[in-house]
Amino acid sequence: MYKEVLRSIENIEIYPVISLLIFVIFFVAMFLWVVKVPKTYIDHMKSLPMDEDELTNNEP
Repeated sequence: MYKEVLRSIENIEIYPVISLLIFVIFFVAMFLWVVKVPKTYIDHMKSLPMDEDELTNNEP
């Protein structure tokens, strides 16, 4: 049944290609961002949970 429905849709073969391209582009972009992000930004984000915890513990 599903095969007949999918066969009846025109130009359906482009959708797997588009989804693969979106998938690949997303992960390539994430990889490039991870490679290019400054180390100071990573250190700042890494220390945020500890900074927030210290602030809440020091309040009266």
